[in-house]
Amino acid sequence: MRKENPDIKWIKISTNIFSDEKILLIEQMPDADTIIVVWFKLLALAGRENNCGVFVMGGKIPYTDEMLATIFRRPLQTVRLALQTFEAFGMIEIIESPNGSDVITIPNWEKHQNVDGMDKIREQTRLRVAKHREKQRLALSCSVTSNDTETPCNATEEEEEKEKEKEEEKEEEKEKDNINDSQDESDNESFHESCRLIIDFLNNRAGTNYKASSKKTQSCIHARLKEGFTLDDFYIVIDKKAQEWIGTEYEKFLRPETLFGTKFEGYLNAKINPKQSRQSNIQNRVSAVDSW
Repeated sequence: MRKENPDIKWIKISTNIFSDEKILLIEQMPDADTIIVVWFKLLALAGRENNCGVFVMGGKIPYTDEMLATIFRRPLQTVRLALQTFEAFGMIEIIESPNGSDVITIPNWEKHQNVDGMDKIREQTRLRVAKHREKQRLALSCSVTSNDTETPCNATEEEEEKEKEKEEEKEEEKEKDNINDSQDESDNESFHESCRLIIDFLNNRAGTNYKASSKKTQSCIHARLKEGFTLDDFYIVIDKKAQEWIGTEYEKFLRPETLFGTKFEGYLNAKINPKQSRQSNIQNRVSAVDSW
């Protein structure tokens, strides 16, 4: 029987979650804030249960709408609306268990969470419980031994204390390693998501077809992010230069290495005169006709 694991203290959440299309659509719905809160409560519950994203209480009883409404302290109708929305967007799946009951699951839970770290925590908990039971057995053995005789419990008490301190130090180091590994993975996923959003915006705005996976493109974006620029700064630069350059001889420079290079801050703060931009477009088109 699986029980809620109190040792799971965190789950991974992308810093770009509120740029996700599904969340953006949910934010336009009635009770949007409550629905989003229900989503975060689901993620936290999945982490505490540590059951690979399957919502089964104690490893036996599937969570129902009514149970979740009670646990989340939200109206039943709101929870049902949230679950229906999550299922429609593919954020959860309802599967049928062998006994015919419906079970709520989060698809690809292992992909988004540090499952190896969670497995280590489960193993640490198992070892801790086993050690505690062994101490209880020794304590029971000591209680039936004469106090005038030096027992194994008395003789090894100091050694056990030292061993306990060593085990605690090891567990602390493992937990730190797990947190650091998870942070590195989370930062890497967040960066790739930022690259995707930026390049998608550029391609849509300029009619280009650049790849977010390009090493050169990622290098330029990483350099600007490291300098403290935000996603909105990238969108502003793309929009400004697209407005200024599309339809001119400079349109060919609507590319990542130019837009996100060392002149990025200058582009960001440049003033765009829409009238001049339109005149430039007209002159360029006239020149093209004359050349023809």
